[in-house]
Amino acid sequence: MPARDEMPSTLKRSPRKAQDTWAATHDSAVEQYGEGERAHRTAFSAVKHSFEKVGDHWEPKAEKGPSDERAAGGRDTDAPTAGGVDANASKQHLLDVARRLGVRGRSRMTKPELVDAIGKANERETRRARTGR
Repeated sequence: MPARDEMPSTLKRSPRKAQDTWAATHDSAVEQYGEGERAHRTAFSAVKHSFEKVGDHWEPKAEKGPSDERAAGGRDTDAPTAGGVDANASKQHLLDVARRLGVRGRSRMTKPELVDAIGKANERETRRARTGR
């Protein structure tokens, strides 16, 4: 099945480059691994190297590279994932993203707390975009 038919809504609201990255990687992964969760994970991994999730969509990162410990460690790592939040970004960048998302108490948060708070705000915004509320 073509990747564009299966593309998650967060990517449909994102720049064309993010969509193209996901689609090309997904189609290649389907050829190699078959249709399913592994193809989707592989495609998202490719997107996360150049984009970060902000609210209900993906935006280009200032610098390409792994977004969290899991992405840096590869497939066999047990490291946690940050769910699209660029956990390797500077604290100032995370504060800016948190401000845009309306995260309260952000100025007192540590970097890991900011990553968690942004992740929750992203989930909330995605849910809101999908339900129209």
